[in-house]
This record gives sequence, C-alpha cells and structure tokens, in this order.
Amino acid sequence: MLTDRHLENYADVLWWGLTTARRHPFRKNDIVQIRFHSGAQRLAEILYRNLMAHGIHPVVRASLTPEMERSFYRLSNARQLVFVVPGEEQLVRRLNGSIFLNAPGSLTHLREADPKKIGKAAVASKPLRSILEAREGKGEYSWTLCMLPTAELARHAGISVAAYTRQVVRACFLDSASPVDEWRRIHRRAGEIKRWLNGLDVVDFHIESATTDLKIRLGARRAWAGISGRNIPSFELFVSPDWRGTRGVFCADQPSFRNGNVVRGVRLEFKAGRVAQASAAEGERFLKQQISTDRGAAQVGEFSLTDRRFSRIDRFMANTLFDENFGGAHGNSHIALGASYRNTFAGNPRALSASRRATLGFNDSALHWDFVNTEKKRVTAVLACGSRLTVYENGEFAC
Repeated sequence: MLTDRHLENYADVLWWGLTTARRHPFRKNDIVQIRFHSGAQRLAEILYRNLMAHGIHPVVRASLTPEMERSFYRLSNARQLVFVVPGEEQLVRRLNGSIFLNAPGSLTHLREADPKKIGKAAVASKPLRSILEAREGKGEYSWTLCMLPTAELARHAGISVAAYTRQVVRACFLDSASPVDEWRRIHRRAGEIKRWLNGLDVVDFHIESATTDLKIRLGARRAWAGISGRNIPSFELFVSPDWRGTRGVFCADQPSFRNGNVVRGVRLEFKAGRVAQASAAEGERFLKQQISTDRGAAQVGEFSLTDRRFSRIDRFMANTLFDENFGGAHGNSHIALGASYRNTFAGNPRALSASRRATLGFNDSALHWDFVNTEKKRVTAVLACGSRLTVYENGEFAC
C-alpha cells in the first residue's frame, strides 16, 4: 500500500490541485470539506492537519460503506430516496472547497439495485450540485479528488495490490522528489496546447478508429479545459460540445464500473445529437436505464483527449479517474453522456444562465458518465474555412 511519504506527497498534490482549480486564492477561515472512504482515513488525517495549519475550517464527512449503500437502495421509500439532510444547502452555499478521497471497498455491490432508484437519487441531489457549480463560476469554490489503491480495485483490474499501488504512485508522481513541480510542468504544457486548440476556428471534430466513427459539433463560445487541478491524476483536455451536432458511432473498449454495476463493450450510435441505439456486451439493461435518467442523459456533455506523453497510466485500472486518463501506446479519447462543464464556456461562467446554456447547446443532466476508447485513432478538425486539420494522432496532439 502507499507509504507515509507517498501519502504526504499525495496531500501536497491535492492542495496544489485545490488551489490551482480556484480562481481566487484561499483565505483563512474558508471552509473545505474532506469526504473519504474508510480506506483513505490516514490521508484524510494528513489533509485535516494541513488544512488546519493553513487556517482553513475542515468539514469531515465519511462516505457510505457498501453495506450502507445496499441498504439505502433496497429499503428506501419514496421520501427517503430524495431526502436532503437539513443544513446541507446552507453548507454548500458557504463551502469554498471540497476534496474527495476515493478508496472503494466494493465496485459491484449495487448490481441488484433498481437503476430507477439510483437515477431518482441523482436527480434529487442535482440542485446542490448546481449551487456549487454557480459558486465555482464565481471563483468562490473549487474541488479536487483522488483515488487510493484497494484490494477490490486491484482484483477487478486483474493485478496484485502491489502492482496497482505502483501504478497509482507513478501516475501521480508520488515517487518524485517534488511531485508538485511535476504537476506544474504538465500544467504549463497543457496550457500551450489549450491555447492552440482554442485558436482554431473549428466547426466539427471527426474521431476515427477501428470501431469509432463519430462527428462532434464544437459549438459557439467554447474553450478547451483540463489539467486544472480538479482531478488527481488528470491528463485529459476536454470540451463540452454542442450536443445537437453529434452523429455517428462511438465504441468504448474499456469497461466501466458505475453505481455498483459493470458495463462492457459499449456501442453508442448518435443521430441528430441523441443516442439512437445503445448496446453493451455486459450490463446493457443498466446502460439503457441510466441513459433514460432524464432527457439530457442521452446527449453528449463532454469530449476529451489524453496525450500519451503526459500520462504514465498504461493499463486498465477499473476506476474512471484513471481509465479516462489512460496514456498507453495510443492515448485515449472519451465522451461523457449527460452533464456538460460550465468551465468550457469561453466567457464569464456567471453569464452562462440556464437559457443561454440551452441556446448554445451545453447539455444539462443529472447524469455524467464517461466512456473510454484507447484504440489507435485520428482526430480531424473541420475548420470554418472548409479545410481539415489533424489535431490528434497516435496518442499525441499535433501541437
């Protein structure tokens, strides 16, 4: 498992991520929530100590155990399913930061849970997420998260806990003399690529691989984002496109674990911006029910590319945070069904009202589900002048 040195380094990187992701600096007496699974307790203790030393007010929340989650979805009545804890809205209206330490004890404990219940619970919590999105747009709030190795993750990834731990250490530069300096270096290089992408007058992106042939409409007032400190690790650059222009086929060659369910071999066919056909080699029923969570769940909220020169992740990790940042031989591309990201609006996020989001084709949903393709691929930008430019090939941006 992770050593004390690794955990101290992890805590330093998470603080870098939290402060980098926020437009305004943290001040004494700000409020930061630490939410964690029991397997991440030691890292939570280190973060608590560090936040106290910065003059921050830490708010500690333990995540539900797998057994608690099973009980919730098995036994909850209609009112319990959408219950919001008194004071929760008051907290999120004052929260300045949030750190989630993911150390799952189970990945499949909800496989028997009713997907409709899972969807209703997600919809019930959406107003709180909307408050945090608005605060983030004002520069008053930021978040970051990380993942710690567990026996369950290693088992589903098909490797030993020791091998899984080595992947985490390498991916997050926890073995470096100065992990934060490594992240600053990648952050600078990513900034150069984002400026190049944002300088192109793109109408569509065309993604082609052995199984995928998809066209994404970029849309007006878009800005590429990523490697901002919000996820540790994060090597992807992404944008929330105009969902209305999505057409073609996207296939995910990486499995996905979501809400205790495993889905493999996903194939999504889009027509007129929406999923017209969805299939999976495993978990198809759950996939289709999640896509019906709300109207936006069948529409694209994110398009992402990862440069293999950034990421040292070279194997399946059974965790979306790591799998969507896969480097390997060919990098990866992923799309997400559901919610779009406010920070990919090219303007003041505070000006992005609900009506303007709809007008610009920013998708809205309680769902956000990533599907990853790691095949060798080419991504071509179709420019407003009619010419075509390869922007990504063989796992690398052309910048």
